[in-house]
Amino acid sequence: MSVVVTNPPRAERALVDALAAFGVATIHEAQGRRGLLGSHITPIQSGIRIAGNAVTATVAPGDNTTIGVAIEQCSEGDVLVVVPTAPCDMGYFGDLLATSLQARRVRGLVIEAGVRDVADLNHMGFPVWSRCVSAEGTGKGTVGDVNVPIAIAGRIVEPGDVIVADDDGVVVVPRRNAAQVLAASKAREEKEAGSRARYAAGEIALDVNNMRPLLEKAGTRHVDYADWVKEQQA
Repeated sequence: MSVVVTNPPRAERALVDALAAFGVATIHEAQGRRGLLGSHITPIQSGIRIAGNAVTATVAPGDNTTIGVAIEQCSEGDVLVVVPTAPCDMGYFGDLLATSLQARRVRGLVIEAGVRDVADLNHMGFPVWSRCVSAEGTGKGTVGDVNVPIAIAGRIVEPGDVIVADDDGVVVVPRRNAAQVLAASKAREEKEAGSRARYAAGEIALDVNNMRPLLEKAGTRHVDYADWVKEQQA
């Protein structure tokens, strides 16, 4: 029997929108290199970054019924996150479902399966991160769960968690940690701004990141090429 959970708690919109200012890589690093979905989840578009509260859904292999069920639970500012209960690359989602989500001001879709109508989705400006693109359509008849914790691309996503997605992939910020991760992301970006200025002034990573002691500890030595050739011939 399937379950549809209504009105789960969501992260505060102000926190969600503030996290949208930071890239996936920055947030991933700022929260201790956690929360990054597997690299097989990629965008179908480029140059777009979104953040929103997760509405989660499980779908049966080859059946997209639950996406329609989940849309009813989506609100403005949400991101729909979908995973099949068994691996399936069929095209679960296209321009019609995107039109329905767009009407509800949903910010995007993350799905560990296939999508189709890619040209139409890009023309609409509806962002999608998916496992693949597939024109093969799905059937209807089996209902999964909505707004329950799901495992997707190696990570656990709970309804109301913050999803941030851009050209680098997708990262999950647990709802309860949103404020802490936002502060850490700001601090990291400020640190990187200082590092960027040093790189622009001509310094290199060995000095900006204080890596020379690591080389010394590893026993790394610098040898002139001519001397190295003599050593190889000895």
